[in-house]
Amino acid sequence: MIDSYIAYLRDVRRYSPRTQAIYADALERFRSFVADAPQDDSNCHSDVNCHSERSEESIIGHLIPSRIREYEAHLIASGYKPRTVHLNLSALSGFCNWLVKAGKLTSNPVRGVKRPKMEKRLPEYYRESSMEQYLTETAHVAGEEELTLLESLNPEEPLFTELYRRRLRRLIVSILYGTGIRRAELLSLTRSSVDFSRATLRVVGKGDKMREIPLIPSLTQEISLYLKAASMTEASTGPHDPLLVTEKGSPLYPEYVDRAVKQELDGYGITGRKSPHVLRHSLATALLQEGADLNAIKEMLGHANLAATEVYTHNSVARLKQQYLNAHPRAKKPGKND
Repeated sequence: MIDSYIAYLRDVRRYSPRTQAIYADALERFRSFVADAPQDDSNCHSDVNCHSERSEESIIGHLIPSRIREYEAHLIASGYKPRTVHLNLSALSGFCNWLVKAGKLTSNPVRGVKRPKMEKRLPEYYRESSMEQYLTETAHVAGEEELTLLESLNPEEPLFTELYRRRLRRLIVSILYGTGIRRAELLSLTRSSVDFSRATLRVVGKGDKMREIPLIPSLTQEISLYLKAASMTEASTGPHDPLLVTEKGSPLYPEYVDRAVKQELDGYGITGRKSPHVLRHSLATALLQEGADLNAIKEMLGHANLAATEVYTHNSVARLKQQYLNAHPRAKKPGKND
């Protein structure tokens, strides 16, 4: 049953593989919790077929508010943070909605369960000055001079591998920071995703929604030079083949991208968590601070609604407050009221 639901998320809802895995893990966690618990037939709804045998169907008998509250308490007692508890209950709620549509439940029991309070987290982001320092100091990696050196080498040579990997890692960061796309969207890019004549990037986002993102000239050139380097590998060059490949011509994978971002952003005054998503937050924050329209940022990031984009305004207010406190004469040198 859980497998059928995950297949529904994949084939109908078009959820990303990562989201599918998160939901599958959450549902398996609930099933493990109820696996050894005795089935209480008195708690079953009239339309629920309770089973005494240990099967996937028996999970339905536990989908009642009291059992879900016990499960929530179990997660909290096990040390899960409120945000993780929310995620697990959300996955369970989606599963229950699916069962309601299938006629196996009359209502969603998760809706009646109060969830733990969560602290509001502002998106992390890197300072523009730090990113500018990184991009400036590594510009030679993406330039023509190093490409010429790369072309003079045999792809089997260790130096070729080193130079190619450096160029690829730099491009990964450049695209993530230059376009604000998600990691999964980066991995799904093909050669035909880049329209050099119009300087745009076609991205397929959540729910298979396609959007176009403008490319700044420096990023367009960097992609073009990278493709010349990629042509020296064993990668296929068809329009539907992956845009980014390893030195062996293989498609990238999530861990490769995560590792590349961590390696590239080590230093340059960049502190905190180093991840593709923080680069996305960094671009959104920078655009907003430079006066970009909130709706334009929403379209660029591929957000379904404006509320998801508005969270970046909090970062701007926080920064404004800090600048105010640093610059205001009365804040720096408190004294008597005039």
